Formats: sequence, structure tokens, C-alpha cells
Amino acid sequence: MNHLDKLESKSIHILREAYSEFKNLGMLWSIGKDSTVLLWLARKAFFGHVPIPLIHVDTHYKIPEMIEHRDRLAREWQLDMIYGENSEAIEKKLTFPDGNVTRMQCCKNLKSEALKNTLNGKWPRYRFNHDTDRYELDKNTEPYTGVIVGVRADEEGSRSKERYFSPRNVNNDWDLGDQPPEFWNQYKTDFAPGTHVRIHPLLDWTELDIWEYIERENIPMVSLYFDQGSGTRYRSLGCYPCTGAVESTARNVREIIEELKIGKFSNIAERSGRAQDKEDGGGLEELRKDGYM
Repeated sequence: MNHLDKLESKSIHILREAYSEFKNLGMLWSIGKDSTVLLWLARKAFFGHVPIPLIHVDTHYKIPEMIEHRDRLAREWQLDMIYGENSEAIEKKLTFPDGNVTRMQCCKNLKSEALKNTLNGKWPRYRFNHDTDRYELDKNTEPYTGVIVGVRADEEGSRSKERYFSPRNVNNDWDLGDQPPEFWNQYKTDFAPGTHVRIHPLLDWTELDIWEYIERENIPMVSLYFDQGSGTRYRSLGCYPCTGAVESTARNVREIIEELKIGKFSNIAERSGRAQDKEDGGGLEELRKDGYM
């Protein structure tokens, strides 16, 4: 087995372990490269069918192409696609683009709070109906006790403190000092009632691993990751008011891999274009303690 084979095998093992151990399981899909690789791995783990609902938190500030890509793959791959949102914050304009809150507070409102209340079923969830080809109010309000997330330890500091099976309390709060040890590929999957568990099958992957796997598997990606002639592209995707592009002429996956191999971004954080990170002191630890992805 080569390096990518080993990563793939371990991630598939973790996906199958999570599916066997947690009754109500969901998988977050941000439409970015990492969570799309995670979705691809889930299709491999379960022989082309994804038996886990895909959950997207819609802030209403995502780049339109991302939403189009989400719905196109939902149709093509017959995904059980669900989205949630903080409709009250959007209606009351409690957002950074409206000038009423900071970027950090906006992330808390539109992402952390929306995610928490989408997962626990207290706020409306909308499920894609493949028969009518539209999203409809989901009648199932049962909370998700486990959620699979495509975070990587090398992406930013707080994510390096995660475990493969990382417990949160009933409010999705994260206690960094109370994380289970994980030795010799042995994972703790039995937690006290009321514990919400995040599962991280991509924890050991690097940015280069992700792009080399995308190339090997020919995984469809949004074109925002590639230079369209402006000499810039997105390296990390988020809400358009807070996400900047990087200088790059990479027009395809192979050229992105070459950039990474020559160290073009070796001294530049992957999320350097995400303005909310700077408000959080250069990291996401405070947001993540409160349930951020």
C-alpha cells in the first residue's frame, strides 16, 4: 500500500466504526475540498451508497457556485441532503455584512448556533426531496448524537488538538482538557448519555494529501479552487464577505499539487484568507469551543 492507500484505508475504517457505533449519525458537508473528499470516502466505505445524512449549514453568504455544486452532486449521487440555518439572525440582520455584528459574532450566529440547533433538531431542518427536486421541511427532528467532520490537524492550531472521536457536551461545547487518549488505533466510542461526538476521519491528512487524492480519484471540485485567468484562486472556501483569494495561476489539480510541492504556501496558513480567523487571534479555538466546525 502506498501513502494514499494507507490514509484511505484508515479513514474508511473510522467511517465504518462510526456507522456501527452511533445510532443517529450525520456528516457535515461544507462543499469544500476536505469535506468533499470525506464524502467520496463515504461512498467507497459503503459501496457507492452513502447511508448517512449530509448536513450543510447555509449562512446565505456562501458563494453561489458552492450551493449549485452541492445540489448537483446531491442529485447525481442520490444523497440524503439536509440543510439548516439561523433564520432569525438573517431576518434581523445580525450579520457582519449588514454591519451590525463583528465577524466573530456573525460566525457564532450563522454557523455555531445554526449548527448546534440543526444537529439537536430544535430549529427547522430542510431535506432534499428527490421526487419533487426541492428542499422541504424535514419532519424528523431527532437529534444527531454523532457527526462526521472533514477537519485536518494541519489546517490550523485548534484542529491539531482534536481526537478521531472527540466528545462535546449536550450544548456542543468542547473541553480541550477532557479528550480521550487514542493509542495504537484504539478509539473510545462509548460515551455518557447526552454526549455529542465529532468524528474526524481526515485528521492525519495534509493539504497535499487531499489534492493528490483528488487527482488520483478524479473527484469533482468547484472551479473556485482554480485560477480562471485573474491570477488568483481560493485556497479555502467560506462565506464570500470574509473569504479572500490567494495569488496563484494554478488552473487545475496538477498545478495546485506542484505549487504545494515547491513550497509556494509553506509560510502561509491555509486559512489566511479567512478574515474571521484574524479576529479570533489567528486561530479558531474560541469559536470551536462553542461548536464551530
